[in-house]
Amino acid sequence: MRRDAVAGPSADLYLSLLKRSLTNTVFGEEPDASEGSTARYVEAAIRRYQQGPAVSMLPLARLDNLQACIADVVDRGVPGDLVETGVWRGGAVIFMRAVLRVLEVTDRLVWAADSFEGLPEPDPAKYPLEHKAYTSAAMTKYYRHMAVSLDEVKRNFAAYDMLDDQVRFLKGWFKDTLPAAPIQKIAVLRLDGDYYESTRDALDSLYDDVSPGGYVIVDDYGEDSWTYCRKAVDEFRQERGITDPLVKVDTPCSYWRKTR
Repeated sequence: MRRDAVAGPSADLYLSLLKRSLTNTVFGEEPDASEGSTARYVEAAIRRYQQGPAVSMLPLARLDNLQACIADVVDRGVPGDLVETGVWRGGAVIFMRAVLRVLEVTDRLVWAADSFEGLPEPDPAKYPLEHKAYTSAAMTKYYRHMAVSLDEVKRNFAAYDMLDDQVRFLKGWFKDTLPAAPIQKIAVLRLDGDYYESTRDALDSLYDDVSPGGYVIVDDYGEDSWTYCRKAVDEFRQERGITDPLVKVDTPCSYWRKTR
């Protein structure tokens, strides 16, 4: 029997409600992620997430994908921890911890890596689209460069009763923290650093720790109007000779399962 099947309908109901609580969609519909960076989507996202109590900005489809990836690596015994690079208010990593608890997994850690000070400023000469987005009114006034303190993220974990000894925090810029991170093996690696350098830093430092059979999820792979995330991923995969197929979760997000 699959480990995710052991949990049963009560656990499924709990995780379904948790997703909607984390995303502030219990009493309202989520913004349409297929609209990407259009003005209508940005306005809806700011109202639903930034100006509301949401702990995650992920569409429900991406949380469904994350749950499926975790359940699959647990079921197949793929060794390693769960890692997210770029956590905002902590919703996705809180959800990771909840899935492990539902599946009664006690031998894996959840790692939350973030500066907890916001996004780094992109080089305007190298990454003009990203710098334009970084200096935009929406990013500076409403998104506030995704800056959420470590104390606030820990409070959010505690509010959902998920702050325990299976959770680890890596505070700092990825280029400084990830190369020396004390992570042994990774079963699910979720990249949500938004920009080229953050994405590339995470892949360069952590990809070799992803176990064969594990998953790499890239939150912004399909975005091309404000980030060079796709370029970072494509270059890395080409340099490494990675041919594992990219699977689309929704318009912005894709993932692959590492075969070797």
